[in-house]
Amino acid sequence: MTDYNARASSVIDFLSIVERLKRTKRTGWVNSGIKGPESIADHMHRMGIMAMLVDDHTLDQARCVKMAIVHDLAEALVGDITPFDGVTKEKKRELERAGMQQIVDTLGNSVQAKEIEALWLEYEDDLTAEAHLVHDLDKCEMIQQALEYEKSDSTQLDSFFESTRGIFRHPQVQAWVEEIYRRRLNQRKVAD
Repeated sequence: MTDYNARASSVIDFLSIVERLKRTKRTGWVNSGIKGPESIADHMHRMGIMAMLVDDHTLDQARCVKMAIVHDLAEALVGDITPFDGVTKEKKRELERAGMQQIVDTLGNSVQAKEIEALWLEYEDDLTAEAHLVHDLDKCEMIQQALEYEKSDSTQLDSFFESTRGIFRHPQVQAWVEEIYRRRLNQRKVAD
């Protein structure tokens, strides 16, 4: 039988780390001058919902949803490092790996901690169909948010669209991206 009281302290410590994701604004939006930018948690939450909407029976959908909601967990400890922050990919991975290890340690190397770590590593390694999909969702969610900010803040966020052009692998996500581009074009026509 599980001793819930013995584990309560580590779970509450972990949830306090996760709370940082709710307060940490995404760097790309901050650097673009967006008023009231989304948090890392906002981004991860919508990705989880997007994973639920994918209709592909060749994928483990529950695994995709879980991966989406843990893929940026380490950012609670290291922050949202972007390609424009002057940190190499290797250094970013090293920092995030150390952050994930701290999360695993906080949860006492429990079964749940090991699942979170395994999902995070699967996403980072990007070798499975599920990881490919979640990478697509990560970038698709970003351009969906860019489209919304372009409208709400009357701004142009071309770099977010340009950085993702042609990278999407899953056909359903590709269809979503095409719809985002169609709406963006219509939004620009209305603005002119």
